[in-house]
Amino acid sequence: MFFAASLYALLATTVLAAPRGNLESRIARRRGGLRQQSLTSLTSNTTHAEFSSNWAGASFESAANTYKSVTGTFVVPTPKVPSGKSSSGSYAASAWVGIDGDTCATGILQTGIDFNIANGRVSFDAWYEYFPAASTDFSGISISAGDTIKLTATVATTTSGTVTIENVSTGVTVSKSLTSSAKLCLENAEWIVEDFEEGNSLVPFANFGTVTFTNAVATTQSGTTVSPSSGAVLIDIEQGSTVLTSVSTGTNTVTVAYV
Repeated sequence: MFFAASLYALLATTVLAAPRGNLESRIARRRGGLRQQSLTSLTSNTTHAEFSSNWAGASFESAANTYKSVTGTFVVPTPKVPSGKSSSGSYAASAWVGIDGDTCATGILQTGIDFNIANGRVSFDAWYEYFPAASTDFSGISISAGDTIKLTATVATTTSGTVTIENVSTGVTVSKSLTSSAKLCLENAEWIVEDFEEGNSLVPFANFGTVTFTNAVATTQSGTTVSPSSGAVLIDIEQGSTVLTSVSTGTNTVTVAYV
């Protein structure tokens, strides 16, 4: 299910959360989530301007029909139980790249990897999605901690595109062409670590350590490549009064750290 929300007028925008099952299997729907902006920087020496209950990373917020593709490569972390939490519980996080879903309220093309730890057992899922359709696991690819993963989402038209996951460490690549009646705006390109939703609530967030997207670039419709350090909005996860992540960018990099 998708819904757009407008709250606090100029202080809120829409984010599409990603409920992706109960850590063992996926559910067949998503829900919308609010990303609420803050007028105060996270710290005095960063350009952070926005906070979210479920997204951390970098997002370009541009005019419609700007972006053609987005890509990023990262090393799969080993998720851990957060400090002070039960070791017998279930925790998760997800790293992905995507087109739209930030300021675009109609669709999102994305692909990524879930990191799960349940009762001490670590597992990973590789998935793709053209929201508002349900997310789906890729078959034919296995993911392990320490693997180098390249993610790519490329649009063909405003209602079609291709998503690809390459496990650079194993040499296996999977890809899926997707179409939808949901129209993409092509105004966002994102590199995100997410606390996704399960049913109607966020899953307990795993301590994912650090995810650094390298070779992180977006390609525009005119063929120009842009780095997230060149104007992308930085987003950190804040739940209640606690900030859970710290995000920074460099030349063609986005680093998201659990804090």
